[in-house]
Amino acid sequence: MLDSQFAIIEIRSAAGGDEAKIWAGDLLRMYLKYAEKKSYATQIIADNTLRIKGKDIFNLLQHESGVHRVQRVPATEKRGRTHTSTATVSILPQISESQVNINPSDLEWQFFRASSQGGQNVQKVSTAVRLIHRPTNTVVTCQVERSQEQNRKIALGLLRSRLWEKEEEKKQSTIQGYRSAIGRGMRSEKIRTYNYPQNRVTDHRLNKSFHNLDSIVGGNLEKIIDKLILHAQRKS
Repeated sequence: MLDSQFAIIEIRSAAGGDEAKIWAGDLLRMYLKYAEKKSYATQIIADNTLRIKGKDIFNLLQHESGVHRVQRVPATEKRGRTHTSTATVSILPQISESQVNINPSDLEWQFFRASSQGGQNVQKVSTAVRLIHRPTNTVVTCQVERSQEQNRKIALGLLRSRLWEKEEEKKQSTIQGYRSAIGRGMRSEKIRTYNYPQNRVTDHRLNKSFHNLDSIVGGNLEKIIDKLILHAQRKS
């Protein structure tokens, strides 16, 4: 049984170079603002990785997983041309040790000095950790906390969530025609498009567009989330 009061959001830039990295940061802020509006507790636990605690939050956000495409004129664009970029969003549950058993001998731990700002202690001591799960070649890094032990705990928790996701995808792959919700981050593998010139957000699973793009990117996601939940219930 998954604990629905926690959701881990991992966001990665995909197609689009520097603009995709900026877009990944914008998406992270969108979910932070959404959580803030609902008075949920939030914590940045790794680069572009957010943990939210709140009533039924995993069930609310699970349909956000996939490729989010943006169409806009980047700040660095001198000719006013609209660019298309993408970022992948992965919504993971918080997994307990009893749900995913990890053999310690399968793990490789590496330690290094944190590159982010965080005081003298963070900079002078190797508090940052990189965790490698050898059987699946899954790599997790964490450097947000001041102590190595705290970063180790966060990294191990993230690894459990990622391994759970891999197992779920493996189970789903037995269904004919199944495609990973995350995909490869290509522009064509999109679940939602944010079109700035037309002030429009289109969810391609719902085949429906929403206006007031700035409001949506500002964290007002309730309308889209509610419709996605109903859509999923009708399909089940």
